[in-house]
Amino acid sequence: MLTRREFLKKTMHGLTALAVSKSAASQSSATIPVRTLGKTGLKLPVLGFGGAALASFWGNPLSYKERVELVRYAYERGVRYFDTAGNYGESQSILGEALKDRRKDVCLVTKIETTKPEEVRKAVEKSLKELQTDYLDILLIHGTPGLEQMSVEQAMKIHAELVKLRDEKITRFIGFSAHGYFDKALALIKTGEFDTCMLAYGYIPFAFGSFLTPQMIKLRDECLTKAHELGMGIVAMKVLGGGLLGRWSGYLVPRFDRKRLAQLPAAAIRYVMQDKRINLLVIGMRSKEEVDANIKVVSTDGNFTEEDRTLLEEFTQRLYETGIVKRMHRE
Repeated sequence: MLTRREFLKKTMHGLTALAVSKSAASQSSATIPVRTLGKTGLKLPVLGFGGAALASFWGNPLSYKERVELVRYAYERGVRYFDTAGNYGESQSILGEALKDRRKDVCLVTKIETTKPEEVRKAVEKSLKELQTDYLDILLIHGTPGLEQMSVEQAMKIHAELVKLRDEKITRFIGFSAHGYFDKALALIKTGEFDTCMLAYGYIPFAFGSFLTPQMIKLRDECLTKAHELGMGIVAMKVLGGGLLGRWSGYLVPRFDRKRLAQLPAAAIRYVMQDKRINLLVIGMRSKEEVDANIKVVSTDGNFTEEDRTLLEEFTQRLYETGIVKRMHRE
């Protein structure tokens, strides 16, 4: 176990030096803007790498070696926040291999899915082994599976175990993620006991296979307001609507203009970036081209425009008319 001195030596510069390094910036034609992750004090490039996209069982076509190279490429381009979870297949192992020689320069985040307090430590030890590290920067209670399957009271019992790990310097900060069920998320935020939260937030209110109800959208906005008021670090996920505004758009609305389809991800990213309460966007990236495209958007493409809004409105209207989306709404 790390002593306090060893822990501080490994992480003291993390509060100020997790932004794009000069060497990384020199390799890129665009420097990713930096925002502070709430009261953690971590200064991070606003684009984070979503590790779920590394899992082969979720359709990643690359070899293991190519996925390791992809993570390293994202790092070289200036990405510093890497998010994963214990149930993301090979994701933790890939990130561990890719970042083991860069550990001190990244913010490494994972999640636990267990609903049983007595299983928390074992789950975290497994993650540490796969990630090839002896500490985490942020440890989250996973949303689904996890918070969705628990009551607020049960979630706070898991929180108590995370606090023990934080006290032991196994993690620096603790938080939770939420795809929906923002009533529970709001209750957790109001405790004031979490450093960060990761919330589904995008132009299309879609998360984990279903659309958010108007009531949940309202509660999500209350979560953002309260978390910001308390100084929590706020991370947005599902920025592209689980792929509805990204890789699946052309399949779902095949007759939509191809050139305009290609503009959807950038418009969706700018939509979220305009909300300054959001400190960081986690986006799953499955190719170097996607990494480059997303860096370009957050770095050089400017503010959310009326053209962006019109494009998103027109595509969404068409999307909602498709049979698959109508079935999702019914379910």
